[in-house]
Amino acid sequence: MLVVDDDASIRLLCRVNLELEGWAVREAGSVAHAREALADGTVGVVLLDAYLGEDDGVAFLADIRRDHPGTKVAMLTGAADVQALEDAVPDGVIGKPFGLDELTGTVHALAG
Repeated sequence: MLVVDDDASIRLLCRVNLELEGWAVREAGSVAHAREALADGTVGVVLLDAYLGEDDGVAFLADIRRDHPGTKVAMLTGAADVQALEDAVPDGVIGKPFGLDELTGTVHALAG
């Protein structure tokens, strides 16, 4: 499991709660750090912020699809236009702010 968000508090919230559910969670605050984390090929699910400061999470989704085809991706977004993100074809969309049931439910659904 990899949480990619430029907001450290969101990463911490996700990591702590997903670890309580039994997941091994890694964090990345940028696309560059996320690429490093994905390089070993052991990440099955990515929670990816749509807007990563200067990085574009939606564009990075396309890279993940190309380079890591079996990886499931849920987009995290505070944007009102959730439909635009769904059009980018993530496996799920979690709107910010989100509840813990939504977070853990989405991860369980993606992990199968």
